[in-house]
Amino acid sequence: FWIIVARFYPPEDVGLASALIAAVALLAGFTHLGLHVALIRFLSHAGKDANLLINTVFTISTFASIVGAAIFIVGLDFWSPALLFMRQNPIYLAAFVLFTIAFNASHLQDRTFIADRRAGYTVARSLIFGLLKLPLPILLAASFHSFGIFASWGISLVVVVVLSMFVFLPRVRPDYRPCFTISKKVVNDILRFSFVNYIADFFLSASASILPIMVLNLLGAESTAYFYIAWSIGSAAVIISGAVSTSLFAEGSHDEERLGLNIWRSLRLIFLTLVPVVILILAIAPQLLLLFGSSYSESGATLLRLVAVSALPWSINLVYLAKLRVEKKLKVITGFTACTAVLTLGLAYLLVPRMGINGAGIAWLI
Repeated sequence: FWIIVARFYPPEDVGLASALIAAVALLAGFTHLGLHVALIRFLSHAGKDANLLINTVFTISTFASIVGAAIFIVGLDFWSPALLFMRQNPIYLAAFVLFTIAFNASHLQDRTFIADRRAGYTVARSLIFGLLKLPLPILLAASFHSFGIFASWGISLVVVVVLSMFVFLPRVRPDYRPCFTISKKVVNDILRFSFVNYIADFFLSASASILPIMVLNLLGAESTAYFYIAWSIGSAAVIISGAVSTSLFAEGSHDEERLGLNIWRSLRLIFLTLVPVVILILAIAPQLLLLFGSSYSESGATLLRLVAVSALPWSINLVYLAKLRVEKKLKVITGFTACTAVLTLGLAYLLVPRMGINGAGIAWLI
């Protein structure tokens, strides 16, 4: 997708679009309210209230997404003046709100499948999402410029969310029917656990979501394009540890007695698969980025290597966090993730003006 985008759009458009996608991810961090974590922890024990739990979580997430997107749009002068062009077109504004809702819903659907041990549907969703995105940037390039990139990503996301809600979820749970509802009992059962994990997940995702906007504000749209492409490729390595740690959390929620054994199995699996990937990225980082253009290779190779190396300590952090969530050690979760976010963003704010986009990579690694 990003190779196509880099070939059909100038770096300035790529930078603005990547900042928009990062803004949606950041809003999701604000508005998911820890509900996706609660789904994994409580769905396996919900019994007859399982479908009520799912619909309550989706309903609350939808309303929270609308409120969060509206606040972001109203405060664009403060958050990121470079994105003020969105206000000039009501279609852009409506799409931004819709894509924010869909992004949150997508994560909740993934967690529902994982909690039910039907992660194959998560793979199917990802595959369909990836394939749908490919032709759209070419079709929208002439008319929408940077918003064409964002729209390609968002339209594909909406299609997959609708497909999952009305086709995949009923297959996993034959008695499931989507509807807007909020159960007081469900909210009371998951409130404290959800809130603490909401704070923790916001801190955990804040760095990755805020950094592209920080780079845009400090260095401009072109540098943001080089940053985002290198960051996205390097972050692909983290998918391995993210998937394994999420599965560890799901399995631990089903069977806490085997948690210690599963932690060591998870670490072994992560490092057996991740270390070769990191070595490969270190060796061919400039060549990988040449797929996007020579300017991306020249500007982003060092950052790509920094992000790839960071995947190794980050994997240990994710496994540790999964352990804490199974054990419901809520205070430790909050302190651990808060320190990570404050250190990363504080260092990045100091280093990016002095070292360019590589400063963000060094802050992340530290």
